[in-house]
Amino acid sequence: MRNIQLTIEYDGSRYDGWQKQVGNSKSITIQDKIEEVLSRMDNEKVEVCGAARTEAGVHAYRQIANFHTNTDLKVYEIKHYLNRFLPRDIAVVEALEVPERFHASFNAKAFVYEYKITTGEVPSVFDRKYNYYSFKRLDIGQMQKAAKYFIGNHDFKALSDNKRMKKSTIRTIHDIDIYGDNKEIVITVKGDDFWPHMVRILVGTLMEVGLGNCEPSKMEEIISSKNRELAGPTAEAKGLFLVDVLY
Repeated sequence: MRNIQLTIEYDGSRYDGWQKQVGNSKSITIQDKIEEVLSRMDNEKVEVCGAARTEAGVHAYRQIANFHTNTDLKVYEIKHYLNRFLPRDIAVVEALEVPERFHASFNAKAFVYEYKITTGEVPSVFDRKYNYYSFKRLDIGQMQKAAKYFIGNHDFKALSDNKRMKKSTIRTIHDIDIYGDNKEIVITVKGDDFWPHMVRILVGTLMEVGLGNCEPSKMEEIISSKNRELAGPTAEAKGLFLVDVLY
């Protein structure tokens, strides 16, 4: 059986995230759409594994997925078939044949996310679907100081919305880059793994610093407290993009 790797980009605006939701017939996910097309192509049920389980409304420039198939189609034919029948807000950028044991999720070493914030005097008509709009100016310098406290290996339970989370909340954030101008601020976060809402809570916390509602040094207290209530609000999903998956 062949193992095919896909590189996918998508606009997550109208989807309930990447992962299919068993038992919820009303949900529409990226995984659902891709599996539907592949199952028609193969004339058999196909299961697609995605590297990152992006949540509802989150976009991707480079999601990685893989699936097993018995098809005789060449990889470029698989790519063309998918792009022919998928909705226009999902695109397969690349298809490759990979070793049998490759697993898009289990083999991933790090993930890179990007969050976009518009800060101009008037919200951009064209950015409204993909950028969070801040009515007040954000102090990038203060946000950069605050970001340094999150870099490294920490217990990030304070950045979890799930109070009953059973898995370890210890993660490693390799880098946080914050840059921008008078119109847009971009926050890039690279880490070994992220759970749902983690990046958005991190961004919401950094924005609180940028707005002057707390000092950068408070990040140390937030992390050590493991208390979600001390961290900032969860930033809106529309500004978040999965930029890359590293292997």
